Amino acid sequence: MAVEQTLSIIKPDGIQKNLIGEIVSRFENAGLEVVAARMMHLSKEQAQEFYVVHKERPFFDDLIKYMTSGPVFVQALQGDDAVARNREIMGATDPSDADPGTIRADHAASIEENVVHGSDAAETAAVEIAFFFADNGVCPRTR
Repeated sequence: MAVEQTLSIIKPDGIQKNLIGEIVSRFENAGLEVVAARMMHLSKEQAQEFYVVHKERPFFDDLIKYMTSGPVFVQALQGDDAVARNREIMGATDPSDADPGTIRADHAASIEENVVHGSDAAETAAVEIAFFFADNGVCPRTR
């Protein structure tokens, strides 16, 4: 297994539901380590830049409105096969398709308000982590 990093965002509905600790615990209990974290309120411009890959999709404007509706908790996670493991813990984007016991099955209200974001590939993760944690914002785990 390859040690890799991935980005995880607890979205505004997850923050509103007070799920930060529970979600971080799920990742840590699955062997992932937090190597960077911050809480922030995305500006419209930041959200548009981060989700630019979806710019032509019909849900783009609603996505931007949702992601700027409240604070988010952004974290970089590290571990063996971190991208796949993170996605497995999150569950399917549509909570009605998510496996029981996943974050989205347990807490998401809809496909639009689905509590968490996770990188879809190691290459994407590198870009997403740099977006939020530039200038050496990732802290290596030394113990």
